[in-house]
Amino acid sequence: MGLRFPLPMTLRIAQYVAKKKVARTKRFPMVLMLEPLHACNLTCTGCGRIREYSTSIKERLSIQECLDAVDEANAPVVSICGGEPMIYPGIGELVAKIQERKKAVYLCTNGMFIRKKIADFKPSNMFFFNVHLDGMRESHDLAVERKGVFDSAVDGIKCAKEHGFMVCTNTTVFTETNMTELDELFGFLTGLGVDGFMVAPGYEYSAVQVKDIFLSREMIREKFRAAEAMFKKYKFGTSPIYLEFLQGKREMDCTAWASPTRNIKGWKGPCYLITDVHHPTLDDLINKTPWEKYGYGKDPRCENCMSHVGYETAAAVGVNKRLGDTLKMIKWQFV
Repeated sequence: MGLRFPLPMTLRIAQYVAKKKVARTKRFPMVLMLEPLHACNLTCTGCGRIREYSTSIKERLSIQECLDAVDEANAPVVSICGGEPMIYPGIGELVAKIQERKKAVYLCTNGMFIRKKIADFKPSNMFFFNVHLDGMRESHDLAVERKGVFDSAVDGIKCAKEHGFMVCTNTTVFTETNMTELDELFGFLTGLGVDGFMVAPGYEYSAVQVKDIFLSREMIREKFRAAEAMFKKYKFGTSPIYLEFLQGKREMDCTAWASPTRNIKGWKGPCYLITDVHHPTLDDLINKTPWEKYGYGKDPRCENCMSHVGYETAAAVGVNKRLGDTLKMIKWQFV
């Protein structure tokens, strides 16, 4: 029996949450979503970023601006996303300097540049390459609108594992997603030595014009209930609390504040998925956002959102906690 996540990462996050709880801090960041740029080499059908920020697609944060955001948030986990962060100049330096701050780092990538830039990184039990894969070869290449991307991503995963890196994958579920195919995908990736999997339903960005690819709340629950056996077979990073929510076994409040986003325009408010304003500081985002106006049943843009960026962090900090949840989360850490 082993741990689902490396022990240093698990302990650091647990200590951080415990301190916040003891201090009775109402809102605090768990994961910093850091977007140093929005440029990408792909035009994925369901991606809102390259469309929402089309007028500023060539702009980027400096390394110092990125580090200032890491220090300002002081979250235990930093997810470097975009755009495609592997095309950010100095990405290796940025990762190294964030790691010097004792943060767990997830580098979210389409995987196409891993082999080319592998020498820029050093393996660590606090660092993951997080490769996006939405299905097997044909399905994934269709989703990203380019043939050969799946094979390039798999090659990147193999390269990372050969060099001693931890790798996880992130999969978005859409209307046409075949959960049986995802079972095949995770079995295939397990054979490559991938360390864990994340999966979540897609979010209907207003900037994405193809609307019929996104799932309603009930459709999400139907798909995830049907795939219950799959979640017991592989090493998922999807917590049992979040999974119960996806399957309709419990309701949860969205805590957008737990995963603040810093990008080229500032601190994105109210959350990673919805943009009403860009704040100059994180404190401004947390304290000046009318949180009571957002969430399921309050804002129509939140109606079908069940994304891990909000709800998984809510599960991690114990929002809508039930008796037995703590033990359930502890047992889940062991695989």
